[in-house]
Amino acid sequence: MPRSPVLIGREPEKALFDRCLKQVGDGHGRTVFLVGDPGMGKSRLTSEVLRQAGDLGLVSLRGRGSAVSADIPFKPLSEALFSLARSRRPPDDPLLRPYLPALTTLVPEWREEGGAQRLESAVILAEAVLRLLIVLGRESRGGVLVLEDLHDADPGTLGVVEYLADNLAGVPALLLVNLRGHAGPARKLADDCARRQVADVAELPPLSPGETRRLVAACRGRPDELPAEVLDRLVADTEGVPYLVEEFVDALDDDPGARGIAARLATLVPAAHELLLTGAVFGNRFPVPVIKDVSGLDDRETEAILRAATTARLVVPDEPAGEWYAFRHALTAEALSAELIPAERARLARQAARSVERLHPGLPGEWLQIAASLRLTAGEVHTAGALLAEAGERYLNGGAADVAATLLERADRLQEGGPAERRAHTLRRLLHALTEGGRADRALELVREGLSDDLSMGLWQEIDLRTKLAWVAAEIGELPAGRVHVAAVRRLLESLPDEARGAAIDVIEAQLLFPDHGVNEAGPAEMAAAEALSRRAAEVAERIPLPEVACQAWERLAMLTRVHGFGEPDRCLTRMMAIAEVHGLSLWRLRAMYRLAANHNMRTGESEPLEEVLRAATQAGAISLVHSAEASLVMTRVLRAEYKSAAETAAACVETTIRLGHTAYTQYLLMAQATLAAHQGRRDAMEHALAEFRRWGGEQSLHTPVVYGLCQAFCALLEEDREQAAELLERARAWEDDHPTLYYMTGRYGLAVLLGALAGELTLDDWAAVHARPAAELRWNRHFLLLARAVLLGRRGEHAAAGRTMAEARAAGEPFPQAAHLGARLVAEAALADGWGEPVVWLRAAEDHFHEAGVTAVTAACRTLLRQAGAAVSYRRAGREGVPGELRNLGVTVREHQVLLLLAERLGNVEIGRRLFISPRTVEKHVASLLAKTGLPNRAALGEHAAVLRDS
Repeated sequence: MPRSPVLIGREPEKALFDRCLKQVGDGHGRTVFLVGDPGMGKSRLTSEVLRQAGDLGLVSLRGRGSAVSADIPFKPLSEALFSLARSRRPPDDPLLRPYLPALTTLVPEWREEGGAQRLESAVILAEAVLRLLIVLGRESRGGVLVLEDLHDADPGTLGVVEYLADNLAGVPALLLVNLRGHAGPARKLADDCARRQVADVAELPPLSPGETRRLVAACRGRPDELPAEVLDRLVADTEGVPYLVEEFVDALDDDPGARGIAARLATLVPAAHELLLTGAVFGNRFPVPVIKDVSGLDDRETEAILRAATTARLVVPDEPAGEWYAFRHALTAEALSAELIPAERARLARQAARSVERLHPGLPGEWLQIAASLRLTAGEVHTAGALLAEAGERYLNGGAADVAATLLERADRLQEGGPAERRAHTLRRLLHALTEGGRADRALELVREGLSDDLSMGLWQEIDLRTKLAWVAAEIGELPAGRVHVAAVRRLLESLPDEARGAAIDVIEAQLLFPDHGVNEAGPAEMAAAEALSRRAAEVAERIPLPEVACQAWERLAMLTRVHGFGEPDRCLTRMMAIAEVHGLSLWRLRAMYRLAANHNMRTGESEPLEEVLRAATQAGAISLVHSAEASLVMTRVLRAEYKSAAETAAACVETTIRLGHTAYTQYLLMAQATLAAHQGRRDAMEHALAEFRRWGGEQSLHTPVVYGLCQAFCALLEEDREQAAELLERARAWEDDHPTLYYMTGRYGLAVLLGALAGELTLDDWAAVHARPAAELRWNRHFLLLARAVLLGRRGEHAAAGRTMAEARAAGEPFPQAAHLGARLVAEAALADGWGEPVVWLRAAEDHFHEAGVTAVTAACRTLLRQAGAAVSYRRAGREGVPGELRNLGVTVREHQVLLLLAERLGNVEIGRRLFISPRTVEKHVASLLAKTGLPNRAALGEHAAVLRDS
């Protein structure tokens, strides 16, 4: 078929794409939906955009949908990434690394040994594609992702497109989507994105008569004019559709009486026509081995037909191996399909489905959905539903919950009126998929509908279905609804006992009694009952065995047994990890590793085990655990005063969790950002982060007392407002009294005890009662508890014991410099009043620390206390940061440090004075001051000490 060597018309669209490509080069992304009827030139304009992108040095990815693949999740995206994967490995970039396992859903060749073979959700996949575009944009000047024929795309692909459109603004990439203009999910998505102003919709109109004439001239490639009557007829008949113009010109060149597609089909033998009719049942592209099997032709006959069809410009090879061919234009497939009466279409689809099943035993990969689509075309609705249900279950087992939910929901609709047991099984798996994919509200709605239908379920089916509903309710915090279904299962199991099902419902009831989400209203009785149920479930699950139920039970026990200390939780988690390893449950093993690392971190303040879990979760692509580990590390770094790395990690992580809509992680990270600001005394930044925290529903979460005690109270102390800090800590205590929690970083078991001791509101007996609680095992709390004990002992006159306890407190606070110096400042005031310890040394160190940190209120308080103690307050001059901390804590000045360094060279006063431009008498005064501050006996000892400091 003759094609114009230049693009005719489309000036507004070309201007739009020119503008978008320039913006990509400047680092700004955009989404464009190119809409038009068949033959209107969408593909031609798309090719022109890709040519321009290549000229600009942009990397391009291209994929398309097709009618037969509407039930094949993410097919257009897979094709697009395969265009990249054929030539290279995936980029090795830290930004992309945790999301690579998600991308292997689209490109299995990128899967690494030991890596995950699961996808947490379609949202994770969308974020993975977004990050891939970011990384590719770093390697080149930007990228273009083209997805064609999206009117035939599956819902999962449309979800990814919407996510990309919403988040491309700061990414150097153009997303170009083309689709037909008829109503449907893809067109609705395009219009919705345009309304939100995150995308442009460009609708291709017919060519004007003038443009049509220019296209005719360009296609013919020669200057001779057509007769006016022929050209007028061409303009009228083609109605400005570029493909029809090219067809008309082709017909004129071949045979003025011929009429396009129909004429070329007429040149083929009947067997070829039949073979292409079978191909049209598949849509725009078809598998050659299958249509050959349906037609009964041998290899040579099939090759001859395809060669003839290619010569007639009807089909083209669609992959290098020649296993798939595509119709040269969508209108060709539609013209063929229109020839078939319904009975013929059903017969060919049935034969094609049988061939697919025979040639691909077990229907691996996308063949399962292709077979389902063919069975549906054949009118075998229940069979198609069963195949889609199997496909959904495969995706669910692989961790792709969102994809599974889409397939299972369609399967459930197709199975209406079919075998009740099969539909009940599909419904259970659908419930699981919806809940895992974050659509638990839809899961609840579906089950209510399903239970009210006449499904004629057996007893086992109802037990399993209600168990799944109880789990759904527990996962999303619908506690009353969950308890209703637990009670129903218990009643059903009375008439037909079953240990395995009993263990499964035990774990769910334990979760309902003491939930993970929302505000907790449980008391000691509910906690004890939950622990007993979890132990019973663990025992049964290990004996039967039911490894996932066992892991679930041990994980719940690890949380519930915190009330007894951290030794028992660690034993539970160690057992959980052993079970997971034996049964190859990699995600459960990682969860156990994470919880063990978090417990270790809280007890010691060490972050290395959490870093190791983060690396393992990143390699496995366990994004939820990646976010959990990153969030824990952010808070750990805040407590360790590693503010720069905490801020960088938090900013990157919260940006992602907000994009992904992960509310729980977003709440925690916003709380961590508020705490980060609070621990630096930056009240405005803290209040801004807390406003975001509240906007995300944080005040309804279990983080509320942490905000009071670890965040706002600490900030108040850095402002020297001890009264406000005490009030905030009391609010944290009151909240916890009403909502019991197993999270112990609220100040109740540490900072509040110290303030109580300083205020004279606490006795050693009170202190001992708090110290006996499991929360005292946390190093952060232990530091403040030891400070409080030192204050109480000093007040009783037990000065030696107070000093020893203070030394223990300083050792416990070593990982937390900001908290350690704040604690020393608070205790020094009491030590000065009661006459024990080394308050001047502590205050000098704290004053120096807070001066460097820019916390002026505490710096001023330390200087005031030093003056009250009669100690000299150092004048801060340039170069003080060069004085070692040990000497600064002794009050050594910059000039004294300079003298000390020269003493190490065994110089006399005259030579030292000459070098420092001071008098020998002034040098002697500095030496005397150094002897007094260091406690050394003579000048020689001072010189030796100086030499050691210089060489260390």
